[in-house]
Amino acid sequence: MSNAAHQDRKKSLADLDDKEMARTFQTNIYAYMRVARRALKYMKRGSAIIATSSVTGILGEKMLADYSSTKGAINAFTKSLAQDLVEKGIRVNAVAPGPVWTPLNPVDKGLSARKVARFGASGPMGRPAQPEELAPAYVFLASNADSSYITGTVLQVMGGVTAGG
Repeated sequence: MSNAAHQDRKKSLADLDDKEMARTFQTNIYAYMRVARRALKYMKRGSAIIATSSVTGILGEKMLADYSSTKGAINAFTKSLAQDLVEKGIRVNAVAPGPVWTPLNPVDKGLSARKVARFGASGPMGRPAQPEELAPAYVFLASNADSSYITGTVLQVMGGVTAGG
């Protein structure tokens, strides 16, 4: 499973420097590609790769242009890799959560303490997910008994936000 992430909100694209952009891409998408490439040596028929995407990779987020772009890249890479590995019997999927309470929230320099306290409140469920609420989606995608016919999917777990993709 690939679950690495870095984000730091910026007021505009003009505030996003190359160093920050490179850090975001290195952490969020390059790491997933590298880990998947290395893991393929050890994976057998029936194995599964599961990545973590985000609602921002589907809908975008104006203050997270680099982060949203990497999450969209995760979605595209997941779909491409699934096509590449389907004949080997290796499934590749991603989970795209909506707002989730994680350590990224309080350390994001672009979020004030007030905004951290209200994180996820504007969504349909009025709150962010807790990590344990996402776990069943990963277990489902990892299980051959439950999802052996699912590959190349970005499973949206977005607290009532609906989107194509």
